[in-house]
This record gives sequence, C-alpha cells and structure tokens, in this order.
Amino acid sequence: MKPKRLTLFAGHYGSGKTNIALNYALYLKECGLPVVIADLDIVNPYFRMKDSEEYLRKHGIELISSPYANSNLDVPAMPKEIYGITSDRSRYGVLDIGGDDRGALALGRYVPEILEENDYEMLLVANRSRPLTRTAADTIGVMREIEEACGIRFTGIVNNTNLGPDTTAQDVKDSLPYIQELSESSGLPVRMTCVRHDLCGELEGQIENLFPLHLQELYYMLKTEVPNGEADI
Repeated sequence: MKPKRLTLFAGHYGSGKTNIALNYALYLKECGLPVVIADLDIVNPYFRMKDSEEYLRKHGIELISSPYANSNLDVPAMPKEIYGITSDRSRYGVLDIGGDDRGALALGRYVPEILEENDYEMLLVANRSRPLTRTAADTIGVMREIEEACGIRFTGIVNNTNLGPDTTAQDVKDSLPYIQELSESSGLPVRMTCVRHDLCGELEGQIENLFPLHLQELYYMLKTEVPNGEADI
C-alpha cells in the first residue's frame, strides 16, 4: 500500500486498530519517512497508545495524545498539537480513531482540513472475531455509523481478524470469505491483511498484502488488584 500523507484507522471496539496504527507508524519510519502518530481514542481508557510512548520515542516517532491518558481522570480532552498533524504537511501522520460512532466524533473537528488536502486513507479495521462484527452486514452497519459521526468516508479495509496471541494461520485464512463479502458489499478494496509477525511465513503466497504485526505487550498483560498484590488477568 503506497502511503498517503495521513492514514486514519477506525473500527469497532477491540478491532485492534491501536496496535495496527503503532505498527504502521513504525513501518513508515523504517521507510525513511518523518512520522507523527496521534491517539484520538477518547473513549477506551484501557488500551492506550500512551503505553508505548517511550518505545515510539526511541524510534524517533512523536506521539500526540490526551494529557489525561493513563491517568485516573476521565476527561475527553484533545491537545492542541493534533491540529499540527493536519496543518504541517511535511510529516506523515497516523491517527488512531476511537471505537464506533462515539469515538469517531473526536475526528470531526479535523475533517475539513483532511478533506481539503485530500491526501489520506480512512481505513476500516475489521475483526470477524469480535461479537458485533461477525458478519459483513453487521460490520457495514458499524462502518456507516462511524462515517456519519465523523463526516468522512472510508477508503479501504484492513482485515485484522485475530484471537490475540492464540491466533493461528488457519484463523486468518478462515476470515477471507468474510472480508471478500465485506469488500464487495461496501465497494471498498482490502488494503492489507494484518497477521502476527511469526505467522507470515505460513501465509506468504496465499494472501495478498500481508502486513506483519508485533503485538503491543500491554494489550495482553492487564493487571487487577487482589488482596495480596496484583495478578494477571
């Protein structure tokens, strides 16, 4: 996929868009492009890009996120620096949009400039493993809600059907009829199929436009407090 100046990832809660946005920003950096990434997800307090801020900094990627991310304050505020992503056209921007229509509302204020520049991809992250997007019809329903909320149409689809660290190559192959139906019903091309990096060897040559993912560790290492300390959940 030839990169546009702005790449926006949106989808249903838990579709995996944040992890894809992180990996895609790293990919652009590896291509020698100046990159900035923005977390516009003001709905989900758990899987935040802020968790990877130091890692991104080590790779020379600036992160823009809410000043209240990863705090105990639930304040839907966006920093003024995000306007720089649309106004400063010397850098490539990757935007992680909040889940479903509520999260997409945060994007609305930036849409006029995005449409005026017209150098963007708005990608629907589709994960057949999520309970409310198991069929193409249900996924299109979520897609239309997001488009209506933010005022911008999707331009392509990202297949990210997965079961986290338990995903197998067969799980990815089993998702192909679903993604094909979604593409035909929506009229949108499938830009890439994301797979855990260690599965690429099994799928290479069988699926077009594979995009390897390195899973953000904190996604699968949530903690909960227990009387004697902390335990993984």
